[in-house]
Amino acid sequence: MSLLDASQSKPMEGGASFSLGNRMLRVAWGVTWLLLARWTPPPLWGWRRMVLRAFGARVGTGARVYGSTRVWLPANLTLGERALIGPGVHLYNQGAIAIGAYSVISQGAHICASSHDIRDPDFQLVLRPVTIGERCWVAAEAFVGPGVVMGDRSVLAARGALFGKAAPDGVYTGNPAVFLKERGLRRP
Repeated sequence: MSLLDASQSKPMEGGASFSLGNRMLRVAWGVTWLLLARWTPPPLWGWRRMVLRAFGARVGTGARVYGSTRVWLPANLTLGERALIGPGVHLYNQGAIAIGAYSVISQGAHICASSHDIRDPDFQLVLRPVTIGERCWVAAEAFVGPGVVMGDRSVLAARGALFGKAAPDGVYTGNPAVFLKERGLRRP
């Protein structure tokens, strides 16, 4: 495990939260994304999928990730078939983030899979995976917090902040997000 014990590493005093190997891998990842993907035009979806996979991401067929997307560590990322990660999305995946098939993460959204133990005087980092089901929509500039599970077809409205579970087919809005209504997705 690359996560360090805060009582030993003392991050509140400038120490690291992750092992040297993890930090070096993330430097290599950042440089690679900057040089090979960040500047690429939108139609180069396949190229960016390949770059993500080279660093351990599990990326489904036809998934689309914009060059301006920020991924903390590809090895902690799973994207389903035809998932779309929009421009300026921040996937802060210290913990695992899984996004289901045909789900859309719109521009400027932020998904965070870690937090800190606020009771710990050393402020230990806690990894809390995020799971976004199939055919979900996280709208523009929304925030999905650590440990969240979004049921299939659920929606988080623009600038909403979700910290709990989203039921399948539910539409959530606000900060903190609350249930608004059933999605009522039309069937083909």
